[in-house]
Amino acid sequence: MNHLKALIIKFVMIAVVLLVILTGIYDVEFGDTLLISAVLTLVAYALGDLMIFRKTGDREDHNRADHNDDHTKRNAMATVSDIVLSFLVIWLMGEVLLAETPDLIQAAIISALVIGAGEWFFHKYLDRHVFPEKHNHATHNNH
Repeated sequence: MNHLKALIIKFVMIAVVLLVILTGIYDVEFGDTLLISAVLTLVAYALGDLMIFRKTGDREDHNRADHNDDHTKRNAMATVSDIVLSFLVIWLMGEVLLAETPDLIQAAIISALVIGAGEWFFHKYLDRHVFPEKHNHATHNNH
């Protein structure tokens, strides 16, 4: 259930960003923007969140300072990968769906950077609510 809630949050975040940028600024069709949002949500959750964010930084000797440093490193790695992945998905899907959209690369870069900013905070949510073993491990070892 936590994964479903996280997917919904991620989809809403991505869809809002893409609706404002792609549809609002670059006149991309609403349906195309939602399709790109759905594909990006699933791909980014599987690769960026489940594989990179969750799987990196599994150290056994966590203390509170190490946990904060570990979270920051994991978050930075996952956020950068989300930015790159977002750019690639938006650009490649845009090439297929949006043949007559000028400045597609510019739209993809701007969208990817804004999504990346949101992902930084989304990863904090994941740590506390979806992957509690990451968050609770350091808290438990401190007591």
